[in-house]
Amino acid sequence: MNGQRGQPVATGTRRYRLTEAPGTVGACRDLTRRALSEWFGAAGAPGRVAAADVLLLVSEVVTNAFRHGGVPYELRLDRVGGRLWVQVSDTSPVRPRPHGPHRPSRSSGHGLYLLERLSATWGCVPRDGGKAVWFEVEVPPVPVPDGCPRPEG
Repeated sequence: MNGQRGQPVATGTRRYRLTEAPGTVGACRDLTRRALSEWFGAAGAPGRVAAADVLLLVSEVVTNAFRHGGVPYELRLDRVGGRLWVQVSDTSPVRPRPHGPHRPSRSSGHGLYLLERLSATWGCVPRDGGKAVWFEVEVPPVPVPDGCPRPEG
């Protein structure tokens, strides 16, 4: 796990208040999918590896916040250059930690392992009496064939 870290300098930010309503995890994926598409165009489109990784990690982090983190209250998305920085805040100050070594055969307990494997970096910082678990995923641009102009942005 990485140490504490300051907030990135974002070129785009979205903040969403979380509720305990059914479907919150899916709604967080949908909000993230929309941000990926709007901020990264074809590079953030469904089916791209980086987009799929981000959506899986959003599901894991939001689910873990509900299961282990007290009350989750915010999903924050920031575009930082060619990366998406995701933060999920909850009311528990307890830092996430693995419950023993990763065992692929278990039906649960894969969230931190996935964060370690799929994100560029991740961590946890204190926030408002609770904590925020964050991660970054690089969203590489879609290669443009020679002779085609690159879009501005």
